[in-house]
Amino acid sequence: MAFADVRKDLLDCSICLNIYTDPVTLRCGHNFCQDCIDQVLDRQEVSGVYSCPECRAESVERPVLVRNITLCNIAESFLFTQPGQEDTGIFCTYCVDSSVAAVKSCLHCEASMCDKHLRAHSKALEHVLTEPTTSMENKKCSVHKKILEYFCIKDSVCICVSCRLDGDHQGHQVEKLGEASEKKKKRLRNVLQELITKRDETEKRVRSLQERRGKIPDIAVEVKERVSTHVKDIIIQLEDFKMRVISEISRQEEQKLRSLSDLIQQLVLKNDELSRKIQQVEVLCNMTDPLTVLQKSDSGDLCDTKEEGNENRETKSKQLNSRGKLNGTVISQTLHTLFDNVRMIEIGIYFQNSERADILLDPNTAGNGLQISDDMKTASFSKNQKHPETPERFQQPQVLSSTSFTSGQHSWEVEFKESTNWIVGMCYASIKRKANQHQIGNDNKSWKLDRYTKYLAVHNKNEIQLPGNIASNRFRISLNYEAGQLSFYELCEPIRHLHTFTATFTEPLHVVLGVWKGSGSARLTKDKRFAFGSGAALRRPTSKGGMMYEDLFVVMYV
Repeated sequence: MAFADVRKDLLDCSICLNIYTDPVTLRCGHNFCQDCIDQVLDRQEVSGVYSCPECRAESVERPVLVRNITLCNIAESFLFTQPGQEDTGIFCTYCVDSSVAAVKSCLHCEASMCDKHLRAHSKALEHVLTEPTTSMENKKCSVHKKILEYFCIKDSVCICVSCRLDGDHQGHQVEKLGEASEKKKKRLRNVLQELITKRDETEKRVRSLQERRGKIPDIAVEVKERVSTHVKDIIIQLEDFKMRVISEISRQEEQKLRSLSDLIQQLVLKNDELSRKIQQVEVLCNMTDPLTVLQKSDSGDLCDTKEEGNENRETKSKQLNSRGKLNGTVISQTLHTLFDNVRMIEIGIYFQNSERADILLDPNTAGNGLQISDDMKTASFSKNQKHPETPERFQQPQVLSSTSFTSGQHSWEVEFKESTNWIVGMCYASIKRKANQHQIGNDNKSWKLDRYTKYLAVHNKNEIQLPGNIASNRFRISLNYEAGQLSFYELCEPIRHLHTFTATFTEPLHVVLGVWKGSGSARLTKDKRFAFGSGAALRRPTSKGGMMYEDLFVVMYV
């Protein structure tokens, strides 16, 4: 580190950033290579004002350059004594007594030189200097052993003058290596700018996602508080319901016990009366005097065994049993149904929890075969439509959504009516629109579910045939932008997954609808699913074995 610091602080020219060569000093005291400062002063001569590249000290006259002999000797001594130079493996060809690091290589001489021998080296045009290298053969033509000076545009190779004049590249368009290198650098700078732009966009997306991630804890806390409040309210209502039911059961228990006690007392009294009559009848039956028997039978109601009718007693008993009776079966089934609905709500929360939003169609993109409804949600096939010509309009009967999506999870439902030839999917805004035969799915910028004679999932003309037993006319589109997934579902009972495209999305995505032939139409709607609410509709059995819905709880959709 000490040697490196010395070189950086004391021995490097601030213009060329190399060790001083013939160092000179300005009046301000700063040192530079003589060639370096001469070039700077030559450029400043046009403006008539000269300034030091280090301290910006100005003068109207060209500064006098004073050779710094001491610094020159130190620089030369440093080149010979600097440690670590052996590690480069490239040494001066002419320093035979010691290993001195080379500063330049001459392709013409096929020799490497230190700073001292470089000053004595010929500067004729045929001598081509490069950075120190041991691979000089790579700088020369393998056929003619001459220095590579040109670049053949046709064959994209570096060639020598003999290749250009007499060799395989005779007559080809060529450029000097410097010119070709600058053109390539220009192209690379454009590529670099594109890469930087993409990197900036990626960083912007990262910042956006980080902001969203930062908001999630606050949103989660808010939702947790709402859920906790709702659940507490439900628990309070259930506790109140439990206490009222238990109280009602206790009341009915007391009422029934009292009624049954009264009935038992009445029956005991009746039983005593019947026993008394039985004894009297037995006494009469045991008498031997006929006259006495006959006379006694007319004196009372011993033979009157007619009581309150059996039907009357049964009616009272049924009334007693049925009055205010709580149906335990109904209560049990209702509570079980409540638990079932709680599970349905849980499924609604966890099943593909995604962002859902209304989506509108863009009439400016609709082909002449489509009519867009006033609410911008329905596209219908119509041959008589003659829309104004716009750059973004499709030639095919297709239409884009007005909203595009660059992140997040989204899902929508689409319903087709009276049409057996339709498409639904998503595409980039950069998709071609004027090709007469162009449909989405036929390039690498679009993905679709296609219904014609069969159901197909199509991307970049690659078709995947789906099962032929699709009966529903309602479908769900689900997009997970970051995960690179676009899925289609048939909205039947139960919901059935049809196909998922996997891709790396690089542009904003639009929903696309297309309808061909007849009077068919396609309508986009917000995806409806169960979300957490204050409850769910409970069912109870009817007397005929069916199910009746009671509005005991509110069903909420979002």
